[in-house]
Amino acid sequence: MSEVKVPELAESISEGTISEWLKSVGDQVEQGENIVELETDKVNVEVISEVSGVLSEIKAEEGDTVEVGSVIAIVSEGESGSTSSEQKESDDSESKDSKDKEKQTEAPKESAAKSEDTSKEEASSNDRVQATPSARKLAREKGIDLNKVKTQAGDVVRPEDVEKASQPSKPAQQEKQSQPAAQKNENPSKPVVREKLSRRRQTIAKKLLEVSNNTAMLTTFNEVDMTNVMELRKRKKDKFQEDHNGTRLGFMSFFTKASVAALKKYPDVNAEIDGTDLLLKQYYDIGIAVSTEEGLVVPNVRDCDKKNFAEIEQDIHDLAVKANNKKLGLDDMMGGSFTITNGGVFGSLMSTPIINGTQAAILGMHSIVTRPIAIDKERMENRPMMYIALSYDHRIIDGKQAVGFLKTIKDLIENPEDLLLES
Repeated sequence: MSEVKVPELAESISEGTISEWLKSVGDQVEQGENIVELETDKVNVEVISEVSGVLSEIKAEEGDTVEVGSVIAIVSEGESGSTSSEQKESDDSESKDSKDKEKQTEAPKESAAKSEDTSKEEASSNDRVQATPSARKLAREKGIDLNKVKTQAGDVVRPEDVEKASQPSKPAQQEKQSQPAAQKNENPSKPVVREKLSRRRQTIAKKLLEVSNNTAMLTTFNEVDMTNVMELRKRKKDKFQEDHNGTRLGFMSFFTKASVAALKKYPDVNAEIDGTDLLLKQYYDIGIAVSTEEGLVVPNVRDCDKKNFAEIEQDIHDLAVKANNKKLGLDDMMGGSFTITNGGVFGSLMSTPIINGTQAAILGMHSIVTRPIAIDKERMENRPMMYIALSYDHRIIDGKQAVGFLKTIKDLIENPEDLLLES
């Protein structure tokens, strides 16, 4: 027998939520096989079985919060077939012993005592029935005896089996329809659906509120003429993709390299406050905001000052794939020094992004829109323009530094060849 425990997650994470059981009670599991997925404040973590055997017991339901080190399941040695057979023999033996004891009982018991014994027997019997955690939870909520639930497929009771068993017969339904409703919706024309926030969404809400409450956040804006970088990308993208094993040349690598150059010029933007100290970071791990179905995550591209355009583009692509496949690790999320978010991919023209965690600033990119621009006093031209924004912590960064930082980004993007010298 082997206990499955919640593993050490990270220094700042002490608990997680059971997101999904990948195996059911009675299923065969192999050593190293994933059996349950935990949702933490930052990423989803899959927990493996340390031994081969049968998942004989599940101690935490989907949706339960579990602490690091707690036992959430038991894996027994053997195979699923033999386990089921042994379980059946054990149940038959217990049933026989129970009947023998009942025959030997001479004195009748009080009705209240009988009711209590019956409840205990039903609970014990329910524990012996093979059922998924979600089915057990639903059965408890509806007060249904799992022994009386007919399964649709196999021997394991599933939620749809419990749901079907909970539906009243047709006469009962007709009787129920003939009775007035106990409670009426106060405003049936305004229906609402109540859903519990996921752990990820709760964490996002908490962190954003903390940043809003604990920083003196301001935002400054500028606009960038994207003509030159778009022309350079158009000329070089095919050769770039050919030379770098299919890696595409996007705009993010230009803005990442421009950010590194600006951070070197304005080091306070690459800092954070720790008590009464200012930590000036001597590394350039740039967080790239990625939108997923469960919310925004910010994995980090490490050592951007030491990587070329192709390496940065490939890292961004790999992290985005991992994020959408829920495969990001805690190492991917920890320790960034500066963040870039691109609302332009969703059509945003302008925004005031919120600083990520304890960082000092965040750069916001937006949609590229063709607008008439004055070239000089006499000429107007239609140019592809992008508004950019820098939200910053005014406790660390003065307005002059913030404007200078954003102006450096603008100059480098409008003259992309300079990135080779400045970054």
